[in-house]
Amino acid sequence: MDENRDYKNCIAGASLSSTGFSYTLSLINGKYKMTILYTLMCFGVVRFNEMKKYIGEISYKTLSSTLKELEADQLVHREEYPQIPPKVEYSLTERGKSLIPILDGMCDWGEKNRLSP
Repeated sequence: MDENRDYKNCIAGASLSSTGFSYTLSLINGKYKMTILYTLMCFGVVRFNEMKKYIGEISYKTLSSTLKELEADQLVHREEYPQIPPKVEYSLTERGKSLIPILDGMCDWGEKNRLSP
């Protein structure tokens, strides 16, 4: 933890909902958003069915709607190729790539702090 950062002043005089933390959380909050972002971070460009295979338990409808939300928030880029059968690929935008240090940090924290069963 950054000892020099004063977290109380980060929200002083403002409501928690107006902080950068709250905004960031609003973009990545959801059951599968971070999993999708992490998958794209690891594999780069991923087709829809590959994403479904990597995540496993997600339904096609949920995957589709979550990808649309991430695209609307400009974290994910969707590339559609005009061919039959349709080919759609997903990748992180530059904005999405800026989350990589956060995702890496979460991964590192989980590896260091995992409780033994």
